[in-house]
Amino acid sequence: MSTSTNPKIVAGIKFGILSPEMIRKIAVLRIETSELYDEEGFPIPGGLMDRRMGSIEPGAVCQTCGNRFTNCPGHFGYIELARPVIHPSFAPYIAILLKATCNRCGRLKLPEEKINKAKKRMEVYSAKWPSLKTKYANTLLKEAAKATVCPHCGAPQYKIRLDKPYTFYEEREEGLVKLTPLEIWERLSRIPEGDLRVVGIDPKEARPEWMVLRVIPVVPPSVRPSITLESGDRSEDDLTHKLVDIIRVNQRLKENIDAGSPSLVIEDLWNLLQFHVATYFDNELPGIPPARHRSGRPLRTLAQRLKGKEGRFRGSLAGKRVDFSSRTVISPDPNLSINEVGVPIDVAKVLTVPEKVTPWNIEKLRKLVINGPDVWPGANYIIKPDGSRIDLRYVKHREEISQTLKPGYIVERHLMDGDVVLFNRQPSLHRISIMAHIVKVLPYKTFRLNLLVTIPYNADFDGDEMNLHVPQSEEARAEARELMLVQEHIMTPRYGAPIIGGLHDYISGSYLLTRKDALLDKKSALRLLYIGNNCDPLVEPAIIKPGPYWTGKQIVSMFLPKGLNYVGRASVAPASGKCDEEYCENDGYVLIKDGKLLLGVFDKQAIGAEKHGTVLHEIVREFGVEKAKELMDGMFKVFIAYLDMHGFTMGVDSVEIPREAEDDIREILQEAEKKVEDLIRQYESGELQPMPGKTRKETLEDLIMNVLAEARTRAGEVTSKHLGLLNHAVIMAKTGARGSMLNLTQMAAVVGQQSVRGKRIERGYTGRALPHFVKGDLSPLAKGFVYSSFRRGLSPVEFFFHAISGREGLVDTAVRTAQSGYMYRRLQSAMQDFYVSYDGTVRNSEGMIIQFRYGEDSVDPARSDHGKPVDVDKLIKKVLTLRGEKRE
Repeated sequence: MSTSTNPKIVAGIKFGILSPEMIRKIAVLRIETSELYDEEGFPIPGGLMDRRMGSIEPGAVCQTCGNRFTNCPGHFGYIELARPVIHPSFAPYIAILLKATCNRCGRLKLPEEKINKAKKRMEVYSAKWPSLKTKYANTLLKEAAKATVCPHCGAPQYKIRLDKPYTFYEEREEGLVKLTPLEIWERLSRIPEGDLRVVGIDPKEARPEWMVLRVIPVVPPSVRPSITLESGDRSEDDLTHKLVDIIRVNQRLKENIDAGSPSLVIEDLWNLLQFHVATYFDNELPGIPPARHRSGRPLRTLAQRLKGKEGRFRGSLAGKRVDFSSRTVISPDPNLSINEVGVPIDVAKVLTVPEKVTPWNIEKLRKLVINGPDVWPGANYIIKPDGSRIDLRYVKHREEISQTLKPGYIVERHLMDGDVVLFNRQPSLHRISIMAHIVKVLPYKTFRLNLLVTIPYNADFDGDEMNLHVPQSEEARAEARELMLVQEHIMTPRYGAPIIGGLHDYISGSYLLTRKDALLDKKSALRLLYIGNNCDPLVEPAIIKPGPYWTGKQIVSMFLPKGLNYVGRASVAPASGKCDEEYCENDGYVLIKDGKLLLGVFDKQAIGAEKHGTVLHEIVREFGVEKAKELMDGMFKVFIAYLDMHGFTMGVDSVEIPREAEDDIREILQEAEKKVEDLIRQYESGELQPMPGKTRKETLEDLIMNVLAEARTRAGEVTSKHLGLLNHAVIMAKTGARGSMLNLTQMAAVVGQQSVRGKRIERGYTGRALPHFVKGDLSPLAKGFVYSSFRRGLSPVEFFFHAISGREGLVDTAVRTAQSGYMYRRLQSAMQDFYVSYDGTVRNSEGMIIQFRYGEDSVDPARSDHGKPVDVDKLIKKVLTLRGEKRE
């Protein structure tokens, strides 16, 4: 951007090719020798480490610009080649031009009038439709390549063949003749400027003969620095190794040409030079062995530095390693606030926060400076106003240094409790994969976080690692606190409902605490309130004699905000049957009036994460995220504490069912078998009517799947009835804490039909899945129905069928992860420059309008009511309730 009042706008970017003259002009010296250093270790003049190209050693000065290595950008050198060689990246373009131009006069092989017409069209396309320019040029080149005689000089034209990556042949009468780079250079030199313009090449910027290299630019040492090993030996960069090879072969070739050696020797050396130059540019060329290090490792040359995940663009520009960050394993701590992160002392001593010295904090900072880098909390550096740094590791008398602190100095102090940091888990797939947390410095070696925050990060504690970043400026810290704190992200932008909420133990604990049989004596009730950090006086007990006893519902009500009104059904409520204020099986009708839980139990439908219409959702909407955070830090801790007090376990006996239940299940399965036999008989006799759009075989398979699925469902109902809601495994499944009734059915009763791609298992041997069965057997057992339960154990055949089905799940997950990862990357690249402008429109970096209103309705999904801008029904209910209260 220009600093003037009229900012300059980039009209376009033009790419060109460096001409040999330009390469010589931009270079500061010609490289003559392959030797790098003399006996004393100094760079040899005219070598690849010549100081004129810039210095990379501390203290040494660049002989061209006079700067030290921090300020010297580096300067190019050049190598004059004894014979020209093909640039491998330009070989396809050279091939097109050789095919389209005459081998004698160099003209484009099109009639003169066609060339004149094309010139005019090209001028119009260049001015108005640049995108059509390339397409039209390609059409002309293809047409010209077809000519067998030159329309200008009448010379016969031969087919050109490119043997990738860089060898050219001409199919003449005497057979296949190899074209040398010198011949190719001469042919390309003959192409007139006017003809080049016709095919979209600007001869001022890119003459085609420049694609054949006569001079090679040598990148400065700052691009290929050498390192000194612990042993004192120098280790050179891969590019330097490659350039040494080029110079050596080039010298040998020059000597042999001067000595008049046989053409066979010269050709071999010329081919070797071509190989070294080609692999200098790209060491992954097809059909060519890569140049290798002495150790056998392929060299990383220019193309490898740029492309791919670890290359310059994706590795060093789009994403890179940063300072002031740390990474370690995560572990759970339910006693932390959802906004906090536990940071190990070792990390807190290394990560620093720059704090400016003021009259108000000078005493605090003096103490930190005296503590130094080894004692936490301390400080690592002092930065003076002139920018000079004092490293406190090497200061002996820190008390004296601390007295020199004045307002305006900056102290880089250790990370301390209350600092704000950014916490991230990869893969970062949505904005809630990175949030701000408040530091709590703790002992041991892991980052600790509240279990409720694992959902947005998709984290678990089986060895996951997470990253922590320390913002370095006041603005960054303010933004983190205001916009990125965990509580600001309870509502997800994906579906406008809480993404942070109860799961697993929280849900089991809340259900057990709010059940009718949860009675607490005074000691237990007060202990729970203390754990939940609730300082309100204990309410009157629900039962005085015998007692006094408090109900779990009373304890929960003490945490709920006054003014909260809610009516809903719990997850344990029966799907069918009566469930209202008068009576509901399993206490599934939830009623909260003015912050008091009068009826119902709390389970996933009340406090669950990723659910809408829950009590938690209602609290966030009506009372804000601050209240929701308070609730999660208090009430949710009570749920886990009560679970500890109550005791909760699942063992093999949790999935044991009585003999009569097993008999019932056997009958259900026999009945299903008979139905399947009937269907098979109807199919074989031709009585089975096909469903619309399906064959008779497909219809049979669908009907059998339905019969077997129904049998498993009925077996599940029998299991559920016999296990009952006092069974801890059933509590987990019914409340939505973990697992499902299907899991329990498979453990206790029957595993059921195994499938691959939604069908019964078919593949295996000819006409059957396994050799244990008769060919063409369509019975449930032969097609992967598992009659056993996991508790009883599977037979070998059943186990094998189950393994097939399980493998499909694993493969599917792996494929989906890769596909969705790549889809996200494409989406991210496409949308990274979009922003919501101050006028409400969505625009890209050029200011072009993408949407006239954000999301077409200007609604932030995170602040919507499950996607709806306003829940009208809820508002009407609220108004009617308020009116009723006023009347009373």
